[in-house]
Amino acid sequence: MTSIEPAQQYVRVLTIAGSDSGGGAGIQADLKTFAALGCYGMSAITALTAQNTLGVTAIHAAPPEFLAAQIDAVLGDIGAHAVKIGMLHAPEIVRTVATAIDRHAITQVVLDPVMVSATGAALIEPPAVRAIVAELFPRASLITPNLDEAVLLLGRPIASVADLAPAAQALLGLGAPAVLLKGGHLPGEQVLDVLAIAGQPPRLLQDARIATPNLHGAGCTLSSAIAAQLALGLDLPAAVQAARSYVRQALAAGAKVRTGQGVGPLNHGFAPLPTRLGAL
Repeated sequence: MTSIEPAQQYVRVLTIAGSDSGGGAGIQADLKTFAALGCYGMSAITALTAQNTLGVTAIHAAPPEFLAAQIDAVLGDIGAHAVKIGMLHAPEIVRTVATAIDRHAITQVVLDPVMVSATGAALIEPPAVRAIVAELFPRASLITPNLDEAVLLLGRPIASVADLAPAAQALLGLGAPAVLLKGGHLPGEQVLDVLAIAGQPPRLLQDARIATPNLHGAGCTLSSAIAAQLALGLDLPAAVQAARSYVRQALAAGAKVRTGQGVGPLNHGFAPLPTRLGAL
């Protein structure tokens, strides 16, 4: 009798986010990151953007029922070890995603509360901010706001390194179980992020600033890299550290490359890994 080998599947990660036609951020950055880190990437698109390195010129939203259909098609058939959530521009889109997380019992969720593009364009309606806090903060494993997003969420300034840890704790108070508050917008030769996990002392993560004009999609890349590392089996602090290392290397590898006339992308594929196999 011929023996049959047990079935295998790739390590799978789903991104629920907006499309960047310029390829540097959003769904495109997420899929590049998943592939570079050895994961099988899937997508559910919340909105199309007409976008390049100079900015966003138009946004075309996906209907909530079509977004739900995308998520159900992927998770009902292929499944996912982790989910990354990015641009959610309207309250009904937020509720659609929250309901889908519950429906498919997703337990590893990295939420990047995308609210403003790197070029300053607003990417979210004000009521959606309140919906994200109420509906998705409690369902997330980690949220990854930058300073602008944290200021919008908290309604108070974050002006110095000393403000980071208290702000991260305040974000925990809004219902998120863990927060990676990114301090890259603060001036200085060092970049300091704060990882705050409920019930634990905050962790300060510090590195030398990388000189590069190409920062478009760095936040999307970081959150998708964390989701990939969680899918690959790392615990949250280790996943954050591994993801930050990947982003730093991608920034350095793309620092001298000219793409477009504005803020260029990272080099996601500087050292791609083979696709990894995981549990069914």
